[in-house]
Amino acid sequence: MDLMDTPSPHPDLNRNRLPTLFEVLSRRTMAPVDLFSFYIYMRDQQRSVDYLDFWLDVSQHMSLCRHYVRELRRSVLVETPELEKAGSKRSSQVLDHFPDMNDPAGPSSELNADERIKDQHLSAFLRQENGNGNTNHSPHSSLGSQQSGLRASNERHFNGERPPRASFMSNPLDNTTNSNSPAHTVARADIRASAEKILYTFLLPGSEREIILPQGILQDITVSIEEDGRDDPEVFDAAKDYTFQAMERDAFPGFLRSKALGNLVPPSSFVRLCLGLLAMFGGFWAAFACILLDKPKHIRCWLILPFTIGVYSLSSQQYSIDPVLALCGLSEYTFMNWSRIREPYVRRLINKRASMVLFCTVLIGVALIVLFIFVPGKRL
Repeated sequence: MDLMDTPSPHPDLNRNRLPTLFEVLSRRTMAPVDLFSFYIYMRDQQRSVDYLDFWLDVSQHMSLCRHYVRELRRSVLVETPELEKAGSKRSSQVLDHFPDMNDPAGPSSELNADERIKDQHLSAFLRQENGNGNTNHSPHSSLGSQQSGLRASNERHFNGERPPRASFMSNPLDNTTNSNSPAHTVARADIRASAEKILYTFLLPGSEREIILPQGILQDITVSIEEDGRDDPEVFDAAKDYTFQAMERDAFPGFLRSKALGNLVPPSSFVRLCLGLLAMFGGFWAAFACILLDKPKHIRCWLILPFTIGVYSLSSQQYSIDPVLALCGLSEYTFMNWSRIREPYVRRLINKRASMVLFCTVLIGVALIVLFIFVPGKRL
């Protein structure tokens, strides 16, 4: 499952408006305005996918911390039930604040009071555990070979090497199928490794996929992780909020224009532009040739073909929408790769826009065809 074991919310099928970035990142939308499509857009068109990957990795770090705390509570209750009777409920009481819930997808300022309190308790618990030196505390087993891999990755970091970048959809616990299995637990060192991985991959100057953040935010994160030894989710709150707002301001409006008002990607639009110009050139050349050679009307009827192709291709390029494919419910996410339009409001919006473009195409095409078929010829 994506982003740890947090279940994806059900899409809102009754939404009568375009989705927000919060809803897209929360996975409450469907194609072509879902998280996968937004990732492809950020990678191929916006050229700033590192910001989205950073945001997703921070969200995954939050999920890892919650998973660790839930497993720690389960381990404490199973292995030492006498602690409950003895009144030593500190960890259990703290962990009771973390029932199964979805990771917040927006900035921390948009969280409701309950979610904010839970996140604060989680970070406070992890900071206290760090302060007590319990960095090796974990349920009876850790991630096994994965933990060893993460430790080796950390060693490579300190030796100046950079680890390979994992896919943003990958799940560190993807080999787990049973929530009661030992492999489903997370070691405390895994949380530390996750925080350091984010720092070394995205934040430090000259890092593998460095993103631009205000110097104050970057300095606070670096000091918190490298000097204070923190790895709780609150370390990244300011950077996560800044990244969310940057994507919402600079990338998301273009994504909605591209996916909710059209169904073509730029390379496909460029192909249609070239095809349209070529067809229109051929159509006008043939039309004037027929007029100047005084060809009969049944010969001129062949002009329907180039003018139809030319007008249709140029209209598709102009509005970034292929009306026939749009009416068939298809949207292009990469060049010549199509997916079904499943978001109800977007489907209605694209159908209206496709009908308008198709009407204009037919109107212009018919005007050109009638003009050049019925205009009197004069042989030179």
